[in-house]
Amino acid sequence: MTGNMFLFNNDREEFFWIGLKAVTGIGNVAFRRLLERFETPRTALTATQTELGLVKGMTTTIIAAIKSGGWQKFAEEECRRLETSGARLVTFTSSDYPKSLFQINDPPPFLYVKGELRPGEQAVAIVGSRRATSYGLLTTTRLSEALSRHGIAVVSGMARGVDTAAHKGALAAGGRTIGVLGCGIDKIYPPENRSLFSDMVERGCLVSEFPLATLPLAENFPRRNRIISGLSQGVLVVEAAEKSGSLITAQYALEHGREVFAVPGNITFATSRGTNHLIKQGAKLVDCVEDILEELPGYHAHPECNSKPAQHTFALSPREAAIYELLAHAPLHIDEIIAQTELTAAEVSSMLLHLELKGAITPLPGTHYAVA
Repeated sequence: MTGNMFLFNNDREEFFWIGLKAVTGIGNVAFRRLLERFETPRTALTATQTELGLVKGMTTTIIAAIKSGGWQKFAEEECRRLETSGARLVTFTSSDYPKSLFQINDPPPFLYVKGELRPGEQAVAIVGSRRATSYGLLTTTRLSEALSRHGIAVVSGMARGVDTAAHKGALAAGGRTIGVLGCGIDKIYPPENRSLFSDMVERGCLVSEFPLATLPLAENFPRRNRIISGLSQGVLVVEAAEKSGSLITAQYALEHGREVFAVPGNITFATSRGTNHLIKQGAKLVDCVEDILEELPGYHAHPECNSKPAQHTFALSPREAAIYELLAHAPLHIDEIIAQTELTAAEVSSMLLHLELKGAITPLPGTHYAVA
């Protein structure tokens, strides 16, 4: 690649977002650091070697990979796939990007989305065994329907068993449900859920952080689970063996400061060992939907008393997003914010003011700041 010339799609911003993510060695953290410094993927990809070298974590190998332009072919092909997939990119600077994802360890710089993503909605994840018992499936359906009737979206992972029952229960009650995929958003897995995929695009949404055409490989699902937790105010585990992906999701929920709920199970069933263990460890035992509702902000055990908290949606510049992500984990003093970003003191002060005017953050005594 010479100068600022691109071989392909240089009129489409998706091309540069996809391209920057495709550079070998650039993960989610490095991607966001580059945008803190350069503000757009296009500017980062056209920066000089010297400019790139000033960004924390940029090695000579990564810089060479950017300057070689080898990422362009994948980005072009992915843009073509995107056009025919019916999906769209939602970047972390978009008002549609769920702000709750800024609380997880490495939020993706963009999501592939089909359907309507409502970033401010209350949501609870329901996860569990792919080989669920009839008790597990019936319990999942009942609780999913009840959550939907209270206006709470149900999040799950589109897998067989509990996940499928959770999605179907929400739709049956006329509610919204969000499916987080461990594969490309253009892959229907498991294949028997084809009609469910279609229904969810119409009446909820599907999301994935994986490139189109990505196969449902085992190593993708633990990463998928952190998104399930990140989108939710709490995670309910219905049935789970002692070592299962559902327990990984519960662990993420604890790390993200989410509520963890579990349905008690028959002590003679292998699929009850994980949930019963969670209850021993302090997860809240659930036998009716009120057990979940009373732990959610703005909800009370009696439906007539329910009042949902106000939700705000707002777009963020990459520099605002860098600060918002830090504050999503904990309130910080302005000096700590300056130390932890690629920004100058003047830029941090300006971004804090912008975020405050958007209603995204609130000032605290002693020049500390927190998310609103």
